Amino acid sequence: MSAAQQGFDSSRWMVIPRTLVFLTNDGDLLLLKRSAQRRVFPNRYNGLGGHVERDETIEAAALREVHEECGIAPDQIRDFRLRAISHIASDAAGGIVVFIFTGEALTRTVQASAEGELHWIPLPMVYGLPLVDDLPHLLPRLFGETACRDLVYLHVRYDAGDQMVISFSNGQTK
Repeated sequence: MSAAQQGFDSSRWMVIPRTLVFLTNDGDLLLLKRSAQRRVFPNRYNGLGGHVERDETIEAAALREVHEECGIAPDQIRDFRLRAISHIASDAAGGIVVFIFTGEALTRTVQASAEGELHWIPLPMVYGLPLVDDLPHLLPRLFGETACRDLVYLHVRYDAGDQMVISFSNGQTK
């Protein structure tokens, strides 16, 4: 089936695929404090991840980004799995779809990254950090007492005041 037959059409909704990974080790979460010079989320804490190359799978992209950003190789991660999908809508005919993975790192050894500073942080301490806006709502669903066994679905949009509005698959809005 051709691309046209599948409905690829620039006048319809198009999305950019991205990945986000949260690794744990002995109760700590590996977070990246983004460099002050970064355009997106400067000085904010986030997981590891980024773009998906045209010819790679979503999982391969996530593992590649982890290796590039912290040096942990895929064979040093166990229980690596897709845990959430976030659709971030824009005003244009596009948006971003983020595939969110978790895994357990078998090592705490990380290498420096141009993206920012890497920190292993005890999970209870994470919420006191300057996190990327959606993480205080997402992380409890991945790691907290309200952690969901099922895949978590998020829809993120911005209201008229440019404030983030997050809707979860269970109908909750933050």
